[in-house]
Amino acid sequence: MKENSAMQKLPPYLFARIEKKIEEAREKGIDIINLGIGDPDLPTPKYIIERMAQSIYDSVNHQYPTSAGLLEYRKAVADWYYRRFGVELDPRTEVLSLIGSKEGIAHISFSYLDKGDINLVPDPGYPVYGIGTILAGGQPYIMPLLEENNFLPVLEDIPEDIAKKAKLMFINYPNNPTGAIADLDFFEKSVEFAKTFDILICHDAAYSELAFDGIKPPSFLQAKGAKEVGIEFHSLSKTYNMTGWRIGWAVGNNEAIEVLGRFKSNIDSGIFQAIQYAAIEALQGSQDSVKEIQRIYQERRDVALAGLERMGWQINPPKGSFYFWVPVPKGFTSASFAEYVLEKAAVIITPGNGYGEYGEGYFRIALTVSKERMEEAFDRMFNILGKVEL
Repeated sequence: MKENSAMQKLPPYLFARIEKKIEEAREKGIDIINLGIGDPDLPTPKYIIERMAQSIYDSVNHQYPTSAGLLEYRKAVADWYYRRFGVELDPRTEVLSLIGSKEGIAHISFSYLDKGDINLVPDPGYPVYGIGTILAGGQPYIMPLLEENNFLPVLEDIPEDIAKKAKLMFINYPNNPTGAIADLDFFEKSVEFAKTFDILICHDAAYSELAFDGIKPPSFLQAKGAKEVGIEFHSLSKTYNMTGWRIGWAVGNNEAIEVLGRFKSNIDSGIFQAIQYAAIEALQGSQDSVKEIQRIYQERRDVALAGLERMGWQINPPKGSFYFWVPVPKGFTSASFAEYVLEKAAVIITPGNGYGEYGEGYFRIALTVSKERMEEAFDRMFNILGKVEL
């Protein structure tokens, strides 16, 4: 039996390869420090777990959930958006529950693309933007994210004939993997671009609550006219350390929300309701844990910055997300450097080429280990690298 042409084009998922390398090293008894996968090491706040513990015993929650999500959950999302961003949302028509934002980001391409249709995809970027496009039969068109442009796509560089054919445009700020932040001016330019070429903007805002130095990243939906041309994906994964719980949402343009919801209703059966009640607790409860999470990541960011500077890197610290995007030393590719650091220092870093062709020449560090383990990781790297040549 032979897989279809889309699967033949699809490489193994980047983090699946990294997980395999970790497993192989640990089987050999090697103490691995994982600065690769961006999975929070901090526990889910206790008050959220307690709500889940209560809800799991209610037999009503053992039945099929609604595919759109509990209205109470969607109201909690809408209320959170109003408190955080001043954005008003109709929970009935402008909010859709997702089994984590990743599935919605993948499925939006299936909802809109016909074979050969174009999606505008940032590079470097979260692999699922392009993967979802390919699996749906579409063609990704790369928007380079370059340091000289503050890792923002230059919309004017997109050829007019490509823009006219494009159905969707993916953007993501705070950005994975670069840590860059976009302002409302960029979002408003994106809205005008989308209106001109009849494109649906899909903004991945998973890291909006992970920012440093007092910065408050905006929502794309704060831009004038954003709901006319776009939707925003979000998740409880990073904000509340709930990556394994698999719950998120899409919000914004009501027609796009209906289309995505119609697709999902035909292929999945929604989110376990007890998890939805736990998510309601997270969104409505005290946000002190969010502030504490931000403080911890900023402390780790400063440790990582000191470790990199010790080895000779002079880089601007990230403003958001929990990643560092760092140029590889002279004489290495992104993959060969990641392999060298793993082999010699037993530290996992992510090669930049896993995020696209414009990721070559960089590697990514995730701030998802304790400060002490991070210090140890940089000591190990210093012992094998000393002062790097860039």
